[in-house]
Amino acid sequence: MPKRPPRKAKKTGISAPIQLPDPHMIASLLAKFGGGPHENAIDAAQDIIYDAWDSSDQKRRVALAKKALEISPLCADAYVLLAQETARNLDQAIELYRQGVEAGEKAIGKAAFRDDVGHFWGLLETRPYMRARQGLAQTLWDKGLQDEAATHYRDMLRLNPNDNQGIRYLLTDCLLILGRDDEAAKLINRYKEDSSAAWRWSYALLAFRRNGDCPESRSALSQATRDNPHVVALLLGDKKMPRRLPAYIGMGDKNEAVAYVHGAAAAWAATPGALAWLKICQP
Repeated sequence: MPKRPPRKAKKTGISAPIQLPDPHMIASLLAKFGGGPHENAIDAAQDIIYDAWDSSDQKRRVALAKKALEISPLCADAYVLLAQETARNLDQAIELYRQGVEAGEKAIGKAAFRDDVGHFWGLLETRPYMRARQGLAQTLWDKGLQDEAATHYRDMLRLNPNDNQGIRYLLTDCLLILGRDDEAAKLINRYKEDSSAAWRWSYALLAFRRNGDCPESRSALSQATRDNPHVVALLLGDKKMPRRLPAYIGMGDKNEAVAYVHGAAAAWAATPGALAWLKICQP
């Protein structure tokens, strides 16, 4: 099952200002070097990011991200790492993620958005761009810019319909929270073979929202409960959510339930009668 979203921006002990490349400098580099040398620089910068990911020391990770940007200002993953590790608020994180998206776009070139649509995770060079865009969308949502976030999620599914990042789960939660049930239904049907808790439970909630307590919604709820019974107690508050999201999840386990409820609890709470219905339908 695809990983859940990256961490939110958090406060750290690092206070030194981050000197980032000017976007105009990025453009001038591309104009000067054309296609070959800047690609080698991006590869070298990406190797440094791999080292940063392997490091358990935060200061070293940040230092390596800055070093990667010195080698290539088109290293999108460096901006992602800085957004995760150094941003002190959502605005700072959004700015870093936006720069990451812009760098990623320039790194892969316009042709990729014409020729590689549908395969934006199968190609290694497009993954940093997709990671930056996911981080941007999530942070925009946290900031309250919900429509802009949903637009990013939709387009990411267009670029990569195989959805290795689990964008469909994030978008479904967004649509249900926003009350866009018809669009949520189309999305759920688009990935109807998905048997994850997120899909089963989202379908059950959608069935209740559309038809209330009826055989169809009860059947959907029964199926969702069989697939992951741990969701119920978390949604109803009988068990507390952990402070941290799990690093790994398995089909039908508690971690999967935690990951689902973390994103979907707001949609259940915003649906009149949904939690009461869930409670009375339990054996």
